[in-house]
Amino acid sequence: MGLSIGIVGLPNVGKSTLFNALTKKGVPAENYPFCTIDPSVGIVAVPDERLAKLSIFSKSAKTIPGAIEFVDIAGLVEGASKGEGLGNKFLANIRETDAILEMVRLFPIVGGGTEIAHVYGSVDPLRDISVINLELILADFETVTKRRGNLVRDVKRGDKAAVAEDAVLARIEKALEESKLANTVEMTEEEAKIVKQLNLLTTKKFLYGLNKRSGASNLDESDPEKFKELTDFIVESGAQYVVLDAKIEDDLKDFEGEEKELMRSELAGEDDGITNLIEQAYNLLGLETFFTTGEDETRAWTIQKGSSAPIAGTAIHTDFKDKFIRAEVVYWSDLLDAGSYAEARAKGKVRTEGKEYIVKDGDVIEFKI
Repeated sequence: MGLSIGIVGLPNVGKSTLFNALTKKGVPAENYPFCTIDPSVGIVAVPDERLAKLSIFSKSAKTIPGAIEFVDIAGLVEGASKGEGLGNKFLANIRETDAILEMVRLFPIVGGGTEIAHVYGSVDPLRDISVINLELILADFETVTKRRGNLVRDVKRGDKAAVAEDAVLARIEKALEESKLANTVEMTEEEAKIVKQLNLLTTKKFLYGLNKRSGASNLDESDPEKFKELTDFIVESGAQYVVLDAKIEDDLKDFEGEEKELMRSELAGEDDGITNLIEQAYNLLGLETFFTTGEDETRAWTIQKGSSAPIAGTAIHTDFKDKFIRAEVVYWSDLLDAGSYAEARAKGKVRTEGKEYIVKDGDVIEFKI
């Protein structure tokens, strides 16, 4: 399945710096608002050490990781939904993404040997989140009210589909009027399908990237109470967050393996922010990975948790759902420990599973169709 994440935030919070680090592509990240005036799209390989080990095991000619598409748009400011700044022009570019990564600045205006302006003159993450979320809410409000206006005639004549759509949109409109995200509205599975067609920004899952800077007096250290208030707000809203240093990740983007970890230590970096970010994105969206492996290729496939074997197979080809007969399944570490498929079978680690089997993260599968 495809996976895409739209990156939003105020100017100068580290959006494009993170995008550079994620994709190893050079988009402008200079110290002035609206420097990114064209949407940038990058495909990022999902780091997974299991994939490399399976590829070595199978002596595969190719190794194909899972992938996430990141879309970076211009910095939003207050009034973007009404035409202020440039970010409003690019909201359409993230309407079809699966989730929103909202970058939030923790680092001060002066610190870490640099001075980086803030569009509002001070660092206040909760205020910044409120500004960005309100612009997304206003953009969605315009979409919803326009759609409801188009439904009036069909609702009046009693069209069942129109009445059902208008009913759920009325609840969403009310939430948006109260400055709430549309994802706070409880919906049935059928209602969610109806609403999905509008590609509303605030029905998406939100992941907050809390961006700090090495050597600076970051908010989590300078004002722990305010930082806790921030993280409590994020958790209570049903979103997730990851703390990272986009600048260090960008500085390290051209290094690999032990050299990268050595450089990270020298730069006073902590965890691998990008790996943590991608893991959190998978958790947020309820995703997991299964593998196929052989001499031709070893490949990671991204699926929704709880997928049955035939549904998981559609990640490879849509025909697999209808043509599915059975699946040969072995857990990745059991296969490596056995040393060969033959030995794994002899030890009873390779199982034959039917249509009802629920695929687990880390399964290595051969589909029989």
